[in-house]
Amino acid sequence: MKARFGTSELEIGGKYLDTGLRDSSAIVGDMKALHDRMASDGYLYIRGLQKRENVLAGRHQILEFIHEQGAILPGSNLDDGIVNPGAKFPRTMGAKDITHDPKVRGVLESKEIFDFFARFFGKPPLTFDYKWLRCVRNPESTGAHLDIVYMGRGATKNLYTVWTPFTDIPIEQGPLALCVGSHNLPGFAKLRETYGNMDVDRDRVGGWFSTDPVEIVDKFGGKWQTTEFRAGDVLIFGMWTMHASLANASDRWRISCDTRFQPADEPVDERWIGENPKAHYAWGSEPEKIVPMEKARSEWGV
Repeated sequence: MKARFGTSELEIGGKYLDTGLRDSSAIVGDMKALHDRMASDGYLYIRGLQKRENVLAGRHQILEFIHEQGAILPGSNLDDGIVNPGAKFPRTMGAKDITHDPKVRGVLESKEIFDFFARFFGKPPLTFDYKWLRCVRNPESTGAHLDIVYMGRGATKNLYTVWTPFTDIPIEQGPLALCVGSHNLPGFAKLRETYGNMDVDRDRVGGWFSTDPVEIVDKFGGKWQTTEFRAGDVLIFGMWTMHASLANASDRWRISCDTRFQPADEPVDERWIGENPKAHYAWGSEPEKIVPMEKARSEWGV
């Protein structure tokens, strides 16, 4: 089986891409084991941490929301989530009228996820108010990047991304993939020291490091890993784990959301908290001033 991934079409199970994300659900109650695994792997994949029925109820609300924007194929079953090819891209990223809907927020800020991080941190957690809700259609995907370049001002080393699929996501729908080893392999050291110290608002450099997953492995190391996700699963990873998504090759919306968690008593990036988070105030304001990643990489020597 092959999958479209950035600029490449890759064989699943080949040199560059596999479905080998390690399931940590069996050790979810063992905090030492979870910390050790996060340190070694750069991520925790936990099946069924969220209640599936709650996730699917949230998904229905999201589909209702994008249906109102004309994004669902007319005459189709709403819960099939079939894309209306002629529709404009639906507005969901940071849109409080859907991300803070009780059924959606009830998943993103569930008791299960807060209890998990309270145990993981050993103290009360905080989550950003801004929610990165994404609806992705054929043939779209996300390029390879580190999250630190978008939200690294908090000065905490305990900031984690939680990726929540709002539906079952088979390979053809373009699930998230991690470059396992990117957070600590020596081959990524210069990348972490250059690109990883960037701030997209301060430096106004395009955030994606690359759209070529083959280049990442050949030049820096690691291997891309993904899996077929189910509603209720969560994927948790740190700011230094490179990730991207496969292309959605289906006729349905791939719906997922990124949220961020950290200890409540540690410094937080002010762009993403509050009643109306400031978000990216400079990066997208003047597109003509954005520095192309190719130019920045040439200057960094990576």
